[in-house]
Amino acid sequence: MPCGRSMKRSPDLLRLADTVLLPGFTGTTAPGWVRRRLAGGLAGVVLFSRNVDTPAQLAALTTALRAENPEILIGIDEEAGEVTRLEARTGSSRPGNYALGIVDDVDLTERVARDIGRDLRAVGVNIDFAPAADVNSNPDNPVIGLRSFGADPLLVARHTAAWIRGLQSTGVAACAKHFPGHGDTSVDSHHGVPRVTVSREELAEVELWPFRVAIEEGVRSIMTGHLLVTAYDEELPATLSPRVLTGLLREELGFEGLIVTDGIEMAAVSGRYGLGGASAMAVAAGADAVCVGGENADEATYEHIRDAVADAVTEGRLPEERLADAAARVRALTAWQAQAAPPSSNDGQDDGQDEAGLVAARRAVRVTRHRADGLLPLTAAPHVVELAPETNLAIDKDMPWGAGEPLGKLLPGTTVARLRQPDVHNGVAGAVLRQAADRPLVIVVRDAHRHPWQTDLLESLLAARPDGVVVEMGLPGRTDLGAVHIATHGAARVCGQAAAEVLAGLA
Repeated sequence: MPCGRSMKRSPDLLRLADTVLLPGFTGTTAPGWVRRRLAGGLAGVVLFSRNVDTPAQLAALTTALRAENPEILIGIDEEAGEVTRLEARTGSSRPGNYALGIVDDVDLTERVARDIGRDLRAVGVNIDFAPAADVNSNPDNPVIGLRSFGADPLLVARHTAAWIRGLQSTGVAACAKHFPGHGDTSVDSHHGVPRVTVSREELAEVELWPFRVAIEEGVRSIMTGHLLVTAYDEELPATLSPRVLTGLLREELGFEGLIVTDGIEMAAVSGRYGLGGASAMAVAAGADAVCVGGENADEATYEHIRDAVADAVTEGRLPEERLADAAARVRALTAWQAQAAPPSSNDGQDDGQDEAGLVAARRAVRVTRHRADGLLPLTAAPHVVELAPETNLAIDKDMPWGAGEPLGKLLPGTTVARLRQPDVHNGVAGAVLRQAADRPLVIVVRDAHRHPWQTDLLESLLAARPDGVVVEMGLPGRTDLGAVHIATHGAARVCGQAAAEVLAGLA
């Protein structure tokens, strides 16, 4: 860096740059550098599962953060289902969006979101980076899938609106994402640049429809997607594009709330422009808050980004008025949350959160029987083999999932084997069949249609055991596999519980 450049950064300009940054950090207590920077004007922080142990610990953490500055944003990705931070250690007590879309009961969706809002408000979080308003029109999408309410834009729109109503009724801001829609993509923006190549007319009819409805519902924030939307900008991803953020979202759709970026460290934007460059470009394009998460969770990274934003002002690439406008929108959101009444404890809900989530998971299960004989309920303890694919970076790698563990509680003696792709070799099918000899065989898969190794092993097992029961805990690409096919439409803990109840004859 040229030695003269830092001299141009006045303290006031650096403080202004602070007001648009939301860094992450490591640990379950507040690091000194985060507390110091919050006291100096940092907009807030983003929390991940690495910051969460118990509700009491999380509440203590947010209290410590807010002691430095009561008017900060504390955000988290709590979508429920596969993307949960509050319950990453246990698995979610609520199914994700896809299961809610299968049930298609907007009152239930609103109720689940209200439960989430209560939990977040209780631990001091005031913005939830949810719901995903993406229309999952590409079943091979590697990053959205079960995070979407479905492939029908009208269904996605009505459940997006219900989710926003439920969450924001508790005083926690919702954040519809990933604008202008990540559903029709085949690339994960954590790793590359997804392209959306439909026309403006097609975009308006599908991808943009849930966002229009979210804006009408009064959503307080919208998160950008790192997507190249060629109908509006053939060069810059949406997060960095004035045509998308200012022209489309602000001017055409009329959104006046907070625009927040997806993690700026993701390769789709930082790979070409760097963390600092992408952050400055995002604010110049119309974003009001820059999320910095992932592994870039230290003070040096934060300072680099803050300095890059300030330098963009001094060099004329980012108008200071735009930066000040972004800061004002951050303050407006914290003011809204501060004035929000605490959620009522009896606003039409009779059951606890676990019961609401379990009700939704049970209603989302679909059973397809291909044999007339009574395979279900299982009358003996089965052998369960779970085929575990690699998940995308939005999902915690170690989060519990599956049907074997809850089934073991209902049918003692159940045995469980979990296989990943490296475990699958020529002799693995024979080993599974020997383990399941003279016992029911249950094969649990997850997005089998996207993983040939799962489909190949599944077909080999079923050729030898046509009485095998298949439980699909991802998107059900095929329901014709197995003597009985059970689709849970989610891999949350409650989805596994709901499947186990079907297998054991309790549902």
